Amino acid sequence: MVYHQPKVLTPSRKDVLVLTPWLAPTVWEGTFNIDILNEQLRLRNTTIGLTVFAIKKYVAFLELFLQTAEKHVMVGHKVSYHVFTDRAGDVPRAPLGEGRQGVVLEVRSYWRWQDVSTHRMEMIRRFLHEVDYLVCADVDMRFRDHVGVEILSPLFGTLHPGFYGVAREAFTYERRPQSQAHVPRDEGDFYYAGGFCGGSVAEVLRLTSACHQATVVDRAHGIEAVWHDESHLNRYLLDHKPTKVLSPEYLWDEQLLGWPAVVRKLRYVTVPKSHQGIRD
Repeated sequence: MVYHQPKVLTPSRKDVLVLTPWLAPTVWEGTFNIDILNEQLRLRNTTIGLTVFAIKKYVAFLELFLQTAEKHVMVGHKVSYHVFTDRAGDVPRAPLGEGRQGVVLEVRSYWRWQDVSTHRMEMIRRFLHEVDYLVCADVDMRFRDHVGVEILSPLFGTLHPGFYGVAREAFTYERRPQSQAHVPRDEGDFYYAGGFCGGSVAEVLRLTSACHQATVVDRAHGIEAVWHDESHLNRYLLDHKPTKVLSPEYLWDEQLLGWPAVVRKLRYVTVPKSHQGIRD
């Protein structure tokens, strides 16, 4: 391959953190060469699983999610979409490119959206022998720009767009010591978004199993973490540091946060909606 030589004395970005204290890269536009990464992945013949839950009225977001994923996500690589839904008959037939497939998996309809979110973690264990990496995404979003193999790592989390620039005391961690998701105010690295995370199948299985067990313990004690699976995810990633951290480019709300200069690309963005109307 022919590409520009990396410059040891010239950092890729001077305005953002590009390496965590535990030496995990933080992925921003301008910090990676996608051509090199694409070639490395092709040599390994890798399959990426993209899992999404579309329960009840959330099935309405599937068509836009799949259309934009086909345009922007892991283009040129083998991708398997796994759609969990209680309305299989309403899943749109989106045209998929070569080497890409869709699998619809019927699940029960939970009464509360919090239960849907929590059981998503539990059900991911079925993918242990089907794909090499799993990307877990929220369905009520759309892909707006390139999301490629630069995100792949044994375990990755995404910086929450509302908290990437604030002190940890302001993070909305679960603060009650009775919960398994509890994080004291003087602890914490980042606040991670629950809507986009993943890694190797083995690592995601460890993550989902741990979060599910923590939820079971909490319920046995009559407590539910403040932000449900996202609270447990943040506790887990504090104890088990991610091997890659994605910048807020990979989950953004332009309507709420605008488009600051430090975020050079908006890759995966919210779709305007009425939360109450969808969840009811």
